[in-house]
Amino acid sequence: MHKKILVTGGAGFIGSNYVHLIAQRYPETAILVLDKLTYAGNLENIQTFIDADRVQFFHGDIADKEFVFNLVKEQKESGAPIDCIINFAAETHVDRSNLDSSIFVQTNIVGTHNLLDAARHFGIPRFHQVSTDEVYGDLGDDSQDYFTEESQIAPNCPYAASKAAADLLVRSYFETYGMHNTITRCSNNYGPYQYPEKLIPYFFTLAESGKPLPLYGDGMNIRDWLYVTDHCEAIDLVVQKASAGEIYNIGGNNEKRNREIAERILTFLGKPDSLIQYVEDRLAHDRRYAIDASKIERELGWQPSLQFEEGIKRTFEWYNQNREWSSAAIKRAADWWAGERSRV
Repeated sequence: MHKKILVTGGAGFIGSNYVHLIAQRYPETAILVLDKLTYAGNLENIQTFIDADRVQFFHGDIADKEFVFNLVKEQKESGAPIDCIINFAAETHVDRSNLDSSIFVQTNIVGTHNLLDAARHFGIPRFHQVSTDEVYGDLGDDSQDYFTEESQIAPNCPYAASKAAADLLVRSYFETYGMHNTITRCSNNYGPYQYPEKLIPYFFTLAESGKPLPLYGDGMNIRDWLYVTDHCEAIDLVVQKASAGEIYNIGGNNEKRNREIAERILTFLGKPDSLIQYVEDRLAHDRRYAIDASKIERELGWQPSLQFEEGIKRTFEWYNQNREWSSAAIKRAADWWAGERSRV
């Protein structure tokens, strides 16, 4: 493992789960977390490791080039330079990107560019970009195909376009400068610490209060679901073993329609299916995503360890036992957005 890693977005959902994994698995690795702590970032997710001096936290924005460069420079001048950047930091909510994509361009594109420039300028030998299957676009309802690493990039919403642009920047720095860059593209994640704007925690929070679940369109859109710790395990393998320039798809082999996810939540909470309320479909709502993850299995030996039945059970139980976490996350988000509006 690397001696000192910088995990951007390490207080968010997937990033914090990755920090948990690395902090416990590699006790000799120094972990730096850089996070802007927007509405979806939560320092509580990694507070235990900060308090134990296992993680060093930096509050900042990857879109702030001066901040990023100063952070990396200070670490190099300390005599213990960063030798790996894993970039989880991203704006990810599709609906928000449809309303205003400017912050997505800043964080996902400009921010990634700043990190790449810092890695190149200060000689950081390893860079990994965490991406999404949404960069591939839509497989469609009637297709039996799967996204492979060779699939054409054809994003359909501003969020996905910003992530695709970031991927292309990462690839270009490998091709042009010979940097040891890799990319992973994952399917829909679920599990602990996911902010309640995403489908599973959002519907869970609504359903437990007996509120309607607003299901887009006919509810028959298909997503492949990947338990977050399986995703983190795959990223760790790629960071440790993958050759420069490689791209790996990471999927859970669990295709489910959105309607089925809503029904499972209602069944778990003992609520009626009548709470499902169909609403006007999302703009550019892709019909089906499905991942072919055979490359990472073949080359690195990774497979998802949790089937959906067990993973979703663990997820429901976690949210059931951590209702205060969800309530606090929602309140913190409301306060954050109020602060943002006051600055406009």
